[in-house]
Amino acid sequence: MKRAGLFAAIALAEAAIGIAAVPARAADIVAEWANVKPPPPPALEPVTADPKTTALLMLDFLPYCSKNPRCVASLPAMKKLLAAARASSTTVIYSLAGKFGPSDIVKDVAPLGSEPAVKSHSDKFIDTDLEKILKDKGIQTVIVDGTAANGAVLYTGSDAALRGFKVIIPVDGLSAPDLYAEQITVWQLAHIPAVGGQVTLTRSDMIKF
Repeated sequence: MKRAGLFAAIALAEAAIGIAAVPARAADIVAEWANVKPPPPPALEPVTADPKTTALLMLDFLPYCSKNPRCVASLPAMKKLLAAARASSTTVIYSLAGKFGPSDIVKDVAPLGSEPAVKSHSDKFIDTDLEKILKDKGIQTVIVDGTAANGAVLYTGSDAALRGFKVIIPVDGLSAPDLYAEQITVWQLAHIPAVGGQVTLTRSDMIKF
């Protein structure tokens, strides 16, 4: 009994130490908003994509892109990435939203006639045949770029990972009206449970086909 009592006392002491080591918590995250410090930026990795099993997803490069300086700034890099993908015969798939059709896609990155487009809200797998298109073509990896970062890119990229695809995110190819939305998107894609391990962060000029 004495030994059991000793072990119990040790356990209580250890628990007390553990509790003391945890920072005091305010009522909620809004109350602690000013205390949040951004983590260091993630490492970017070079990527060699297999054209036979990779698809480039060009998400929602629609008229509102031209009203967003961040999206406009991403277009030259995305135009080069698109050209490299096409030159290697990599599958290219577009997405649409709202009232827009393929002819509304920004001309710098407009689709060719044979390149399919799906239409949905933020997650382009929902209520579309995107997964079927990918699987019918033997696609195992998707390169995801577009706007908005915290909309189509975040939700389509994370859903792709949950469906078993490897996901490549060129950070110069996602855009949002403000930097924080882009930052939280990159952090989320790298850290969401069951998603982060499927995601590789890179830049468009670090991708080879």
